[in-house]
Amino acid sequence: MGKIIGTNLTKTYGKQTVLDHVDLTLETGKIYGLIGRNGAGKTTLLSLLTAQNPATEGTVTIDGEPVWENEKVLSQICYSREISPVTTFGPNNMKVSDYLNIAATFFPNWDKTYAKELISLFDLDVKKKLSKLSKGMLSAVTIVVAMASKSPITILDEPVAGLDVVARENFYRLVIDEYAATNRTFIISTHIIEEAASLFEDVVILDQGKIFLEENTEELLSRAFRISGDSEAVDNAVIGKKVYHPEMIGRNKAVTVLLNKGEEANFSSDLSVEPVNLQNLFYAISVDAEKGVLA
Repeated sequence: MGKIIGTNLTKTYGKQTVLDHVDLTLETGKIYGLIGRNGAGKTTLLSLLTAQNPATEGTVTIDGEPVWENEKVLSQICYSREISPVTTFGPNNMKVSDYLNIAATFFPNWDKTYAKELISLFDLDVKKKLSKLSKGMLSAVTIVVAMASKSPITILDEPVAGLDVVARENFYRLVIDEYAATNRTFIISTHIIEEAASLFEDVVILDQGKIFLEENTEELLSRAFRISGDSEAVDNAVIGKKVYHPEMIGRNKAVTVLLNKGEEANFSSDLSVEPVNLQNLFYAISVDAEKGVLA
């Protein structure tokens, strides 16, 4: 388990369309990065893939079996997301230990020994109430659940929110080690793109409820460049190419270019040509999306 296929996924709330006819295929045994601006539909998409939320239209299957109301399939998925320190009735007074014990009952592959190791790694006080934890410690609890679940499909929504740099690096190392050891499928939604980019074998960029791009991360970045130099020379060099976020710097111009697959990067030596990392590419694409000029 297993290939995830989302077909024609649409989610509307009244007149608002949050997810707009999305088709998505996620292969087994990969680490996926799901990125997009706030409101792009990332959490909605994840909630549909894991049957936390019914789709207005469309279907989700894993290895050909529907996800919705399918306990057999759902038992193999862990969807770990932010824990609220408060409830409808006031502070969330459940102890961390109790929360983890309850979580363990939901996952047939739960690894109690691994959970203890993770608790120690993140220096979690299991006697504390959830309402008394910092945002970073709440994130640490979600990471313990996700990793110790040993679920073949493990989804983490903003897992490092509030964590300091040491804890974040510990998390990234954990994912890499666990992936290498078990070949679990990980889907990670995050705004901290630059740090996490090296994890992502494939990246899915969501924009305004639609998938803008889904591709192998290394192949994608091999086609992305920042071109700068004389304004006219830059314009001539990028004719017919996908160009994002043009900037004028005096008489010079800088643009981000995404070449077509198979296209070679043959640019004039008079121009400055630099590779672009995933965060900068996403920024350039997002800025143009704001202006309504997305290619």
